[in-house]
Amino acid sequence: MPRSVNSVAAKARRKKILKQAKGYFGRRKNVHTVAKNAVDRGLTFAYRDRKQNKRNFRSLWITRINAGAREYGMSYSEFIGKVNKNGISLNRKVLADLAMNHPDAFKAVVDKVK
Repeated sequence: MPRSVNSVAAKARRKKILKQAKGYFGRRKNVHTVAKNAVDRGLTFAYRDRKQNKRNFRSLWITRINAGAREYGMSYSEFIGKVNKNGISLNRKVLADLAMNHPDAFKAVVDKVK
């Protein structure tokens, strides 16, 4: 009995990997075994960095708010504590944007919480 191989599915699997490796340099883009490792690694980093991205942005916002608050003689923790205590429902993203791009509005928030 002849050997049965599902070359249609096998080719489709390889094609899928090579399609994901499009734009890679050297053999990573056209040799299946090399591309498979590169794609696996890339997908791992993509998954990890989707989480890390959120941390990085929060850290950036905190730094910007801290810089803005210190111009008016307050530390970050002091400022955030007073914002929460006064029931101002602005998140860190919005506060950081105000501190960077709209200093007058940020000053109004600082004056409100002082």
